[in-house]
Amino acid sequence: MHIEDHPVFGNKLHEQVTIYFEGQPLKAYKHQSIAAALMANNVTKLGVSRKNVQARGLFCSRGRCYSCYMTVNGEDHVQSCMMRVEEGMEIFPNNEDPQIGSEGE
Repeated sequence: MHIEDHPVFGNKLHEQVTIYFEGQPLKAYKHQSIAAALMANNVTKLGVSRKNVQARGLFCSRGRCYSCYMTVNGEDHVQSCMMRVEEGMEIFPNNEDPQIGSEGE
């Protein structure tokens, strides 16, 4: 569900874009955070915690808790609550640690 007319912010959601979550196209609007766009499309599991092996989701919504990390356009550990959607964005949950180091090592 998208909030289309906010009592304070008004109607800023008018330019629709398409983002891709695990290859599936989803409707989003410019000026939305990735996390907000995913939640509006009923996506609440943003990854898996490596310590407890439990689902991670949106917690603080302001970039402090690091619970909403996702892979965006091939970049691991992007805070989805702090990045705004762009047309054609490829988004995947972070279900494991990122690959670090050179490919030859």
